[in-house]
Amino acid sequence: MNERIAHAGLASRLMSAEQAAALIQPGMAVGMSGFTGAGYPKAVPKALASRIEAAHGRGEQFAIRILTGASTAPELDGVLARAGGIEFRLPYQSDPELRGRINGGQIEYMDVHLGHVAQHALFGFLGRIDLAIVEVTAILPDGRLVPSTSVGNNKTWLDLADKVIIEVNHRQPRGMEGMHDVYYGTAKPPHRKPIPLTHPGDRIGEPYLKVDLDKVVAVVESDAPDRIGRFAPIDDVSRAIAGHLVEFFRHEIRAGRLGEQLLPLQSGVGNIANAVLAGLHEGGFRGLTAFTEVIQDGMLDLIGNGTIDMASATSFSLSPEGVEEFARNIDLYREKIVLRPQEISNHAELVRRLGVIGMNGMVEADLYGNVNSTHVCGTSIINGIGGSGDFARNGFMSCFLSPSTAKNGAISAFVPMVSHVDHTEHDVAVLVSEQGLADLRGLSPKQRARAIINNCAHPDYRPMLQDYYDRALRDSKGRHTPHLLAEALSWHQRFLDTGTMKA
Repeated sequence: MNERIAHAGLASRLMSAEQAAALIQPGMAVGMSGFTGAGYPKAVPKALASRIEAAHGRGEQFAIRILTGASTAPELDGVLARAGGIEFRLPYQSDPELRGRINGGQIEYMDVHLGHVAQHALFGFLGRIDLAIVEVTAILPDGRLVPSTSVGNNKTWLDLADKVIIEVNHRQPRGMEGMHDVYYGTAKPPHRKPIPLTHPGDRIGEPYLKVDLDKVVAVVESDAPDRIGRFAPIDDVSRAIAGHLVEFFRHEIRAGRLGEQLLPLQSGVGNIANAVLAGLHEGGFRGLTAFTEVIQDGMLDLIGNGTIDMASATSFSLSPEGVEEFARNIDLYREKIVLRPQEISNHAELVRRLGVIGMNGMVEADLYGNVNSTHVCGTSIINGIGGSGDFARNGFMSCFLSPSTAKNGAISAFVPMVSHVDHTEHDVAVLVSEQGLADLRGLSPKQRARAIINNCAHPDYRPMLQDYYDRALRDSKGRHTPHLLAEALSWHQRFLDTGTMKA
């Protein structure tokens, strides 16, 4: 018997990706595994895309609703979007083909907090889940499933779906067994009970996914890597942002608001996040913990050098070098990393109780601290809010990080009014750019405006922001949050008209 498929009954349902794809019907709502390009099914979506293209060639309509953990990869989102096979998508995406069709109005897209997806599905808010397609590392003799490189919403899809397709990926390290912690104690109100997790390293569930064997209609084998890519090198701008934030943490320690081990860290994905993580090591921090969504290369480095003792997440997002390092030292990482369902990794009550420090990127912030992290000029989605809102509203302290300008200085990240609001001023504690850091805690709107202009805005835009603020303070009917409504979004309109926000 196949070592990766050790359950005789499920082994008997082994079939090709094309045969499995034939079980998927137009209009189905399909819950698929995958979170930040890790742990998504690799074979069945491509076979399904070919089936959809053939159906369209015959003049037949064929599209499905897709629900995942977060973003996936070209082999899932890309091929199905290109085939015209997606009618609805949630909760997060990053594929250029999919994004283009969403912004072109061809695909309906629901951007939602990642911590809300599982409970909304459980409550029935998302409708019926017809089918689940979940990648796993192996199937045990008793039918339990060894999860893959992401957990995401897999537990929810397996529980709620009418039928299940399991994709067993031989490329995923078999040594991952034991790294996961799947909690089965969630319930609907009013029957919920406290989640017994008090430290990022606590194991409160079991290392396997469970599935009703009678629902499994197909098992498919694959042998393909996760979507992997190299992050941009840490540049001077990212290094400066990291330096400001690390010095701020030192200030908070001196003030007695943080201890030497800080509090559990949550970090977004990208070169700024990697710069912050590197800065923590260079700053001499040791014995830290992480309660986050994604493990990327920078966090592997910090685990290896002792800066981080324990990291809790729901997925990986590694470069090719990171994948090799993970496989090489998997025994160490299995002890230092816990992968959980995202309904736990992003759980509002846990984030608040553990006191997580949230560090996330943004598109823009306005004078008063409102943050847009998802849209260009208010109308075109980039990726989605992801989990940033789960940590911003509920964490001990929410930090948003961005270079002060983009597009070679044509765009300012600090504007009079954001063109789309993802995180209101009430949820934003700290803003950081390479220019400096604005601590917004305990400040009124006008005080926040002065701090943002003086500390975060680029010198090319600082006089423009100051001029707008001074005139708003003089001419606005309301003086609590002064605005000139006729001009508040004029910077965005000027960019659309001329290609730059500069006057």
